[in-house]
Amino acid sequence: MAEPLAASPDPISQKCLSFLRDLLEGLHPRDFAVRLWDGSTLEEERGEPRRFTMVLKHPGALRALFQSPSELSLGEAYLVDDFDIEGDIGSAFSLADHLVRLDPGVGERLRFAWRLSSLPSPARGRAVRPSERLHGDRHSRVRDRQAVTYHYDVSNDFYALWLDARMVYSCACFASPEEDLDTAQERKLDTLCRKLRLRRGERLLDIGAGWGGLVLYAALRYGVEAVGITLSRPQAELANERIREAGLAGRCRVTVCDYRDIDGRESFDKLVSVGMFEHVGESRLEEYFGRAFRLLRTGGVFLNHGIASNPAAPPIPGPSFSDHYVFPDGELLPISSTLRAAEAKGFEVRDVESLREHYVLTLMHWVRRLEARREEACRAAGETAYRLWRLYMAGAAHKFRTGRNNVYQALLSKPDRGASGLPLSRADWYA
Repeated sequence: MAEPLAASPDPISQKCLSFLRDLLEGLHPRDFAVRLWDGSTLEEERGEPRRFTMVLKHPGALRALFQSPSELSLGEAYLVDDFDIEGDIGSAFSLADHLVRLDPGVGERLRFAWRLSSLPSPARGRAVRPSERLHGDRHSRVRDRQAVTYHYDVSNDFYALWLDARMVYSCACFASPEEDLDTAQERKLDTLCRKLRLRRGERLLDIGAGWGGLVLYAALRYGVEAVGITLSRPQAELANERIREAGLAGRCRVTVCDYRDIDGRESFDKLVSVGMFEHVGESRLEEYFGRAFRLLRTGGVFLNHGIASNPAAPPIPGPSFSDHYVFPDGELLPISSTLRAAEAKGFEVRDVESLREHYVLTLMHWVRRLEARREEACRAAGETAYRLWRLYMAGAAHKFRTGRNNVYQALLSKPDRGASGLPLSRADWYA
């Protein structure tokens, strides 16, 4: 293990460096450095390229990080600037995995606790977490609106800084790792339309339409009448502004509406939902698919695109940072649970495609674009929002990269007395 570049006269710094050496013993490859508030440094392992530097900002930072290490406590320490990550933040999550999975024996645990107790405490109290501000029954209409607007109403200008030109806030489809984000997002929109086999004059419902990228694309390129719904008023306002500018106000619109409040049996030829399903919740799965089944005409199809958990992945110890700060009340379920609920309400599963590697590429594009416009992002939404989204998106990329999470497009049909009305192959998707 490498020694610090230079001995520090500060005894607190020396205690921190000693603690870190012992804590990181056995972690290979150690391709990062740690720099303390006074400039003293623990270097990366000899021969390893440095991917990032973890910067501890004050003498109480180490205790804030490791007093009770969990995904939540590490994330909160980053949010309040107890530490920062210089360089590739995505690479830092292997270190985070190591820290939250440490399982020392009783004696070693006591020794670590004693050493931490000799270090200064962070001079801050715990802030109220966004998840603690929600009220009402979980997944009720009132509470769902609070949870969704917390995440999406940050600032349209903030999202516009790092999303693609259409502001599509979901996994893109890349032809190669080198492809640019705008091209990959357009390919994703076209893939959705092809999988739905949209035809001119059909009625399309987009559940969770965001800033309207898909309804605009489907109306313009495929000639459908498209209706999108969202719980975020700023999203709907910007979407409709873009629709008017494109001269498509007569053929598509986005409204503020809960999916449970849409009426009209068999009102739509096709249904799509992209990146909204994660907010539904396991207790509402059959209600969600039951509503979609009633809204869809017989012979129609529903494309449901959403993130799924991997039930084979070992659970991360402790509370989740994302649950408290990113998507309060969000639930990631195994794809098997999703399909079982869809089938229980009458849908036939026709196709399931994983886009896991595509989401890694998408998220890293977003992280780099956000980092490149840090000052503008901080002006638009504040330093905390910048740090939150940088951490969340880099952490999400790590979970997709390591297979902890996946993202699936499931094509579901509503057969007409057994007749699906679908061709024998997928060839027309790729024509």
